[in-house]
Amino acid sequence: MSRSLRRGSIAAIAAIAIASLSSCAAGNTPDTLQIKPDNAAATLGTNLRLNNIVVVTGEGTVGDHTGPANVVVNIANTANTPAELQSIAVNGTAATFADPAGAPLSGIVIPAGGAVAIGVEGNPSATVASTTVHVGGFAPTTFTFKDGQKVETQAGVSPDSGEHGNGLYKGFGPTPSATATPAKTTTPGATAPATPATGATTPGTPATGTTAPAGTTAPAVPAAH
Repeated sequence: MSRSLRRGSIAAIAAIAIASLSSCAAGNTPDTLQIKPDNAAATLGTNLRLNNIVVVTGEGTVGDHTGPANVVVNIANTANTPAELQSIAVNGTAATFADPAGAPLSGIVIPAGGAVAIGVEGNPSATVASTTVHVGGFAPTTFTFKDGQKVETQAGVSPDSGEHGNGLYKGFGPTPSATATPAKTTTPGATAPATPATGATTPGTPATGTTAPAGTTAPAVPAAH
């Protein structure tokens, strides 16, 4: 390849990279979302922009995986009125919304001229109880808004790197459910030995004043001389 062709190729690649970065500049930086700014994005109308759409599975998940997952997305609204996100579905399974304190939400409001980073600390969360995805691949993800606007996209699927990991999505995955403490159970058929009640006689010892069974003769007591 000649020098002029090489210079032309490098310039073209640089131009594409600059254009990609500039298109994601609004609300799509590591400082804003804390994760890498090169994931799926979508635009609804002229006012809604969805950036960094990622489905995050649990720690250590690989390959084909069925289980809970969190949806991470930064939604910016440039309109003069709020927008309300009514639902998110991953591979056809709807997510449930919760506020930063964990209380259920029926929808997530994107303020006028503002943005909400769903799945990021201090913001609402969207969790799918169980869905089948391929970790490292893509999952069809649908966003539906109250005004009827809907967008379908292919979101990248990445695992949570875990407490001791260094991955991009450390802490973004679903919280493991608490393990219930098993209730104490007794061994089938086992009965604790009963404690004799006060005053009870030992089995086989005739109680004082009882009469010998009929048909038996009590041993004679020799008369005193």
